Amino acid sequence: MSTPEKMDEDAENERALPANLRRDQPLVPVDGIAGRALMAVIAILTFLAAISAGAAVLAARASEQWRGAVSNEMTIQIRPDSQRDIEADIARAVRMAQDLGGIDSVRPVPRAESDKLLEPWLGTGLDLVELPVPRLIVLKLKPGATPDLGGFGPALRKEVPTAILDDHRIWVRRLSAMASTIIVSGFMIVLLVLTAAALAVAFATRGAMAGSRESVEVLHFVGADDDFIAREFQSRFIRLGLRGGACGGGAAILAIAVLGLVSSWWSSAPEAEQLQALFGAFEIGWAGYGAVLAVALVVAGIAGIVSRVTVRHYLRALA
Repeated sequence: MSTPEKMDEDAENERALPANLRRDQPLVPVDGIAGRALMAVIAILTFLAAISAGAAVLAARASEQWRGAVSNEMTIQIRPDSQRDIEADIARAVRMAQDLGGIDSVRPVPRAESDKLLEPWLGTGLDLVELPVPRLIVLKLKPGATPDLGGFGPALRKEVPTAILDDHRIWVRRLSAMASTIIVSGFMIVLLVLTAAALAVAFATRGAMAGSRESVEVLHFVGADDDFIAREFQSRFIRLGLRGGACGGGAAILAIAVLGLVSSWWSSAPEAEQLQALFGAFEIGWAGYGAVLAVALVVAGIAGIVSRVTVRHYLRALA
């Protein structure tokens, strides 16, 4: 049973301890200006990394759609010539394309539809009759088919000298290269942001260790090992990383969702049709949201690992 004298002695002993080791006081301060600032930095870095990861996923999805659409069709472009009947040339090219093996369908694009493709650049209400606008014929390929383009191209040029066959192989290579560049750039940005987060956590851990040096020395004196001290700091910075990562990841998901809603509201404009053709539907799908959540978890994991390594290095320096 505690006596008043014993209670006074315990209180005096507690006052003699460093602030972090007094009763009900954690080794690492739970809240403070430094902790809130670090959480804000982690949230901002997580937001940037998550946006970069989402953009990379969006580019990958759009690239897949581009390659799927472009690789399954070819086009024949017939340029106007004052000495030739362009409608007869179109009909002749259509017949030749229909006789080519591996072709699923052949569709000549009407003049009105060809003119509409130019509206986003030239505007509406223009009379394009005097302009030498080429006419297009779209050839849909059968799945897995490989038409004999080596013989078809020269034969087409012989029958219709103003015709140009485009099998889109150059476009597929360019689209693949561009998408790969965007994906690699997004991945590098994510790595740089995660590196910045690790450095921020390392500096914050060293600052916390410097502020708790007396407490650490007392813990060593009473027999606490380095693992115990490192776990205290690690658990603290993991919680900071989870909170900052959750804030940054949630903000990134909200921003992506808002951009998706804006793009859907704006879908009726001609410019939106071109953007949708370029980027597809502005949706990153479950894979994109999974990448954003993974970035937030990775940031929390980095915070814990870096803090533990920093603490153990600091303790070895003190020994």
